[in-house]
Amino acid sequence: MPQLNETHDPKLKSWVASANASGTDFPVQNLPYGIFRKRGSNEAPRAGVAIGDQILDVSAAAAHLNGAAADAAALCGAPVLNDFMAAGSEAWSALRKGLSELLREGGPADALSGALTAQSDAEMFVPANIGDFTDFWANLNHASNAGAINRPDNPLLPNYKWIPVAYHSRSSSFTVSGVPVKRPKGQLKPPTAEVPELKPCGRLDYELEIGIYLGPGNELGSAIAIDDAEDHVFGCCVLNDWSARDIQAWEYVPLGPFHGKNYGTTISPWIVTMEALAPFRTAALKRPDDDPKPLPYLSSKSNEENGGLDIQMEVLVSSQKMRDDGVPPALLGASKFKDMYWTVAQMITHHAVGGCNFRPGDVCGSGTISGETPDSYGSLLELSWAATRPFNLPSGEERTFLADGDEVIMRGYCQAEGAARIGFGDCSAVILPADK
Repeated sequence: MPQLNETHDPKLKSWVASANASGTDFPVQNLPYGIFRKRGSNEAPRAGVAIGDQILDVSAAAAHLNGAAADAAALCGAPVLNDFMAAGSEAWSALRKGLSELLREGGPADALSGALTAQSDAEMFVPANIGDFTDFWANLNHASNAGAINRPDNPLLPNYKWIPVAYHSRSSSFTVSGVPVKRPKGQLKPPTAEVPELKPCGRLDYELEIGIYLGPGNELGSAIAIDDAEDHVFGCCVLNDWSARDIQAWEYVPLGPFHGKNYGTTISPWIVTMEALAPFRTAALKRPDDDPKPLPYLSSKSNEENGGLDIQMEVLVSSQKMRDDGVPPALLGASKFKDMYWTVAQMITHHAVGGCNFRPGDVCGSGTISGETPDSYGSLLELSWAATRPFNLPSGEERTFLADGDEVIMRGYCQAEGAARIGFGDCSAVILPADK
């Protein structure tokens, strides 16, 4: 687990003026990684770090680094970050320290100003070759709500409080923030219909999640001890696990999600490293005394005391009419990642306990992050209670699920006393109509 060091000092300022602005997601204490190129160019995509409203080209900065930092920067020349992710925490920390020194006040501004690209001028890419994607269901509030909707007589299945439940989904349909998502088609069977039919999804939903990028993997057949789990985690992003609820309802028994989930996953373009998140560690969620204690392989004192991450989450929706009329997006839910029932380390440890091997660039989703009240729900399934509780947008439009033209915007940020506020940037996409 990364420790606090000089890169976290809240007094640090950058020679990039926008990095010092109040409320920025990307002060010098953050330095998240992404893959970019100048929009409209034929440049090869390459690694950059976000600093204020700019992106520093890591390869261009490499000439000003030395030692382990220079070696780590050399791994960032590819159009994906997998090689750098595979290098491990010592390489990650060395490059972070080196880039922090370059970007602080007093750093080589004259030499590096030409290595900056405005984020508004950049085209962003999925930052890794994502070989596998596993999505967890690690939030008790969401699991309980979804269970109450779908199984009123038995809302929470008995395994939930014993294991971090998950399913395996598609990595090929990941897209970066700003890329539209097409309404999927699938086989639907409403309760009143005698036979199913192929139709566009009528209950399109979002799920507010954190994405967890894996770094060094484990050998096939080997497990990962809980206190070693975060050595395998490179960093986090905001993730929207789009959900076609009506398709999912018909297909998920007996084997779980398929077409209801595999048509699209939107991610924020920046990966906030676990080291950047070090000031925002919290205790794991305290479980009620009558809940079962996790089995020994999922338990440790370190995880209990520091396994949580205090990330504030938000999801907003903007309809086409709202954008046309200049109405700001409507905040539909605000929740906290620290309230997850299962921690990141427990998810990783359980995933590998049977011998499943991770590879650098793999992603795990946290599952929907919901609080206890409707204003903290992370999905429309919960907010509209499966379309039984319609709600209005500021434009007066009524919703239960998403309409074509709606834009979903998700955000995450961390703030704590004695630490600089850092953020993840937007995870957004507009819904396009289904193919005819």
